[in-house]
Amino acid sequence: MGKLLVLVGILIAAAGLLMMWGVPLGRLPGDFVFRKSNATIYFPLTTSILVSIILTLLFAVLRR
Repeated sequence: MGKLLVLVGILIAAAGLLMMWGVPLGRLPGDFVFRKSNATIYFPLTTSILVSIILTLLFAVLRR
């Protein structure tokens, strides 16, 4: 359990550093924003796929 908590902390810190350095996570091509007069719907398709691939690779490496 301790290793998992350390891993989660490192992932959160890495995501924070990426956002501070201006990596446009959440504003990639393929992320859809639908705006109406009083509502906004945001669907981060490309960001979700990218995060899924990165986590899959990370967990595959950690499993070995």
